[in-house]
Formats: sequence, C-alpha cells, structure tokens
Amino acid sequence: MHFGKGEWSTFERGIENEWLVTNGLGGYASSTLIGANTRKYHGLLVAALSPPVQRTLLLAKLDERVEIAGRVYNLAANQTIWGVTESGFVHLQQVNVGFFPVFIYSFADLFLHKQVFMVHEENTTVVLYQIHNGEQPAHLRLIPLVNCRDFHWTVKKGQVAFRQQAALHGVTIRSAPGVPALNLACSDGKYEKKEDWFYRMFYLREQERGLDAEEDHYMPGYFTISLEPNESKTVTFVATLEEVYTLDGQALLELETRRLQEIIDKAGFRDYFARRLVQAADAFIVRRQSTGAKSIVAGYHWFNDWGRDAMIALPGLTLVTGRFEDAKSILSTFRQYCKDGLIPNMFPDPGQEPLYNTVDASLWFFQAVYKYLQYTDDYDFVGHLYPVLKEIVDYYIHGTRFNIKMDEDGLIRAGSRQTQLTWMDAKVDDFVVTPRQGKPVEINALWYNALCILGKLSMRYGDRFPYGELIEKVRISFLREFWYEEGNYLYDVVGEEGKDPSLRPNQVFALSLPYSMLKPGQGEKIIRRLWQDLYATYGLRSLSPGHPAYRGVYAGNRLERDQAYHQGTVWSWLIGPFITALRRVHNYSRESRIEAARFIMPFRAHLARYGICSIAEIFDGNEPIIPRGCIAQAWGVAEVLRAYVEDVLELKPLARSEKKEGDWLSL
Repeated sequence: MHFGKGEWSTFERGIENEWLVTNGLGGYASSTLIGANTRKYHGLLVAALSPPVQRTLLLAKLDERVEIAGRVYNLAANQTIWGVTESGFVHLQQVNVGFFPVFIYSFADLFLHKQVFMVHEENTTVVLYQIHNGEQPAHLRLIPLVNCRDFHWTVKKGQVAFRQQAALHGVTIRSAPGVPALNLACSDGKYEKKEDWFYRMFYLREQERGLDAEEDHYMPGYFTISLEPNESKTVTFVATLEEVYTLDGQALLELETRRLQEIIDKAGFRDYFARRLVQAADAFIVRRQSTGAKSIVAGYHWFNDWGRDAMIALPGLTLVTGRFEDAKSILSTFRQYCKDGLIPNMFPDPGQEPLYNTVDASLWFFQAVYKYLQYTDDYDFVGHLYPVLKEIVDYYIHGTRFNIKMDEDGLIRAGSRQTQLTWMDAKVDDFVVTPRQGKPVEINALWYNALCILGKLSMRYGDRFPYGELIEKVRISFLREFWYEEGNYLYDVVGEEGKDPSLRPNQVFALSLPYSMLKPGQGEKIIRRLWQDLYATYGLRSLSPGHPAYRGVYAGNRLERDQAYHQGTVWSWLIGPFITALRRVHNYSRESRIEAARFIMPFRAHLARYGICSIAEIFDGNEPIIPRGCIAQAWGVAEVLRAYVEDVLELKPLARSEKKEGDWLSL
C-alpha cells in the first residue's frame, strides 16, 4: 500500500491515517502517517508487561535530524499546546506499508529509508534505517522521547524519576519500581547523555474525546551517526526490555517478514484482499501469560481480551486463516475459566479476577465450537469441550449470575436496569444507555442454536440429550414473542414493560446463525428492512435513523460518545452476519453473491484509511460515515474476512467440502 505527498499536504491531512505493528503479546508500536503522535496511546514501544495486559508506554517517539554542510534538516513532526512546532513531514517523500511501514525521506541529495517493526513475542521495537548520502559529509541524530506510564494515562515532568546508565551501544534507562529497564541501542554512532524534556505534547484525538490532551516526555540524550560522502549505510536502532538482544536489524526483519509470509501462505488465498486481511488478523492473536495459551485482543489501541469479542472473532481470525492450533488454544483458555456456566467477559490486569458480566459470551462459545468443527472435523478435541457446553446449558436453564435464567416459555431472560449483559453495554456511571433487560432477540437466537448444537454433539458422543422437546418449544416461543407483524421484522427485546420495536441489527443473528427459527418469507422481509434502514457502507447502524434516540455522530466527551455508541453508530463487524444472512435467505443465488461482493467492496479502500491495513471498530451513522473508535478491531477484521471468503469467494470449510450425506454441519 503506497502513500504520496498528497496524503500529507498539510499537518491536518497527515494525521488522518495511522499505522500499527504488534508483537504477539499485546504490545505494539503506532503513530500517524507523518510520525506525529495524536493519541496518548501512540508510541514506538508500548510494551505488555503481563501479556497481553499491563501495557506501558516506554518510548513515545524517535525523532531524527540530519546535518549537511551546516544546514539542519529536521524530520520530526510534533504538535504542542502552542501549535505545530515541527513539520519534518515536508521532507517525507513516500510511505509504503507492506508487512511493516517504510518512511522514505528525501532532501538535499540524500535519501533516508526508515522501517519500523517489532520482534514477535518480545517487547522489542526495531527501527531500521537505510541511508544513501550525497556528496557532502552528513550527521544523523536520533533523539528518543522516553516515558514510563500506563497507556491509559498521561504524565508531566516530575511524576516519574528517570535514571540512566551507559551501556554497550547505547543507554539503559530505569524508572518506576516493577518496570523492567528500557534498553536503547544503536548499531552505529555514539550516544551522548544530554538530559532534557519535551514539554506539553498535544494529543488532538484525546482532546476530541474530552480527555487529558497534553504530556511531557523525558529526553535522555541522543545518538549521532556520521556519514561519509556518497556512503550508503544501514543503521539499526533497538528499544527493548529484553536483556539479550541483537543489533542486526536486517536479520531480524527477515525473520519477521518470513513469519508473516508463512502465515499468509498457510491461509492459502491468492486473492490480494483476502491476503491483506489474513495479515491484519495476526495482530489480534496474542499469548496470555496467565494461562500460557493464546487469546484474542479485541482491538488496538486500548482493548484487552474480551470473551464475547474473542468468540465472535475466532472463526475469521483462526479458522478461515488455517490457524487451527491457535483456535484450540483460545477455546481451551476460555473453557478453563468457565464458571457457573459463564465464560469470562474480560480478562483484567494481573491480580484481578475475570469479569463474567455477559449473557452472550457463553452462547457465542457454542458458535465458535460449531465453526471449529466445520473447518477441522476434530471431534476428539471438541470432546474435551463437551462437558463445559453441557454445563453452560444446564446453568442457563436453572439460573446463574446476573438473573440469567430460562423462562417458562423456554426463552432466556437476563439482566436488570443496572446491569448491561449484551454487547450493547454502554454505561456511564449509573446511567445505562441501552437498557435491554428481559429477553433480547440475539440472546434467544443464540440460545436456540446452542441447544441444537448440543443436541447434535450428544448424538455424536452417544450421550443422552434431555432437551429435545425444549428445542421446539424455544422455536415456537421465539416466533410468537419476537415477530413484529406491523414492521415486518423482529422485536429487539421482550421485557416486563412490553416489546421493544426499536429497529436494531441484533435480529440479524436469527438469520445468520446455523439454525433459524423463522418461517419462510420472514427472512427476506427482515433483510430488506435492515438494508433500507441500518446499512451504511461499512456495517450496520445500531439503531434506525428514524428512532427519536438516534445519534448519528460518535464524538465528544465520554457521556456524549457513549450515548451514541449503540444508538446509531455503525459497527463494522455486523457486515459479516448481514452478508451471511443475505446469502442464506436468497438460497445462495448468483444475484445474492454479487450483492455480497458489493457490500465487501468499500472495505478495500478502507484499508488505506484510518488504521492502515486494518478495519476500524465503528463509524458515524450519518454521512460521510467517518471511521471512529479503535483503528483496528478484531471482530471487524474477522467478520469481513470470514464473509468475504465464505460468502463471496465461496471457499467453504474443509469439513463441509468433505462432508458425507446427512452430516450435521450442513447448513
């Protein structure tokens, strides 16, 4: 993916798009296309001290200056509260984002290539420079801006005490107790200690979110690299928490490139868009230290691993891509922590218990298992999960935490006005934005599917299934309670205060999940209403624009943003189930395949916007449908990839393509 000077004709344009590289631990490096940090979450080394959490900013930036014949070319781009103080992007000729971002600067008769990447499963960032000097001697100066704080915070001078010590090829910097020392090293040149501070860096995106938008950074000194006339030189800069590391940046780059290439090749797609999404998917699959197994980070920059997001994202991230061992590891992790029939909603930072405040994560666990079998036919492994699946159903029938319990009609009721248990869980202090206590439509669609899947597995394992009659009871009750005849769609929630006719996207799962309860003709009507009222280029709106509570712009302080989060905001991940439902209700016709491709098409261009080579979490509901929220979201990438492969390319899972007549995995 290539970008030219038109993308940064002004500072404002240059900060519109952001890049991201990750390390498989939850750590990352990220900034804008021109290198100006506009978020407190930006940094060259944001390390996961207890993977994938306890993320800590240690190196905010590495600014460059080049001196040629007495003239200094400042390549840094920075904004403070006093305005744009450094505009080095004027020397930025092009940016290429392949496996990793490459920034190419050109000035005088010198070219400087700067490539940023991380070492997999290490808290190590490498900046690899390739410099082609002209006819004058030159000096390159590298100026690190250091910090030490939780990536959600900001700090000012005096809040952190930094201590530095000379080290081979650079410097070691110590700061807060319990935080490993930061090693800064360079393969060439000389480090000179010269302590200073960068004052009041301004974060525009934080100001827009109503948060603290300024910060100070510690400047311990600088590295100076000398260049002879007409000399070409490769220089490696490393920022790491590792005690043993290499300064052979070219060798490290080759290793990381080979790792990603193997992941892409393993997925087996020739299609460019699919291969790009396979690469994007890798960012979210991480190693969790507390379990010793794999997990899924929900989004970058600020999300941890969430149970609901992990189960929804698992098929696209691990199964479509052929990473079956990772899928097994993730499923095993969440099985291990199942408690009272609930899998964790979130794994918190170290020393805290998992949070279980979700009604749907356990039900999405069934869907993840179902998709795993479609792709692998691995009933031996699923046999280890089977007791947990039985346990979940038993707890949902007889009752568990958070008022989750089956009602007399066979449907699942959950929550209270103070407890948000579905994915529409925005809450500001005691204010619940989308109260959905009662019987939410997607929960009961998931419940019906969970019962059907458990029934099929019981037959497979020769186990008694006592809920055969319950499946039909749930189907009949669902149709009776949720079909809204006047609107030709499904009620969103059936509760004590009546039935909520708000047109929301949650009903799409009654069509996209493997087992549907709907009557012939109802699916086409629902899809048409969702298409007409909720579809908005990059996903589905969370509420119809015709509703009085609709908010079409996600902006402002926390209260303003959370009031819009599920009240009109477009969610990228919903395009996946929407496309699957569309194809299904139209019996996988040729025309529905063409329509599905049209829904996917906008994401091709989106890969060059906002979070480059990934898919944004959310978008405004109003035109022009501006991307918002996380620049890279796991279930957004996963569902676009899954729907594209399964429903547009029509590349079916291995187990389905080799199935025998009557296989229960058949849709």
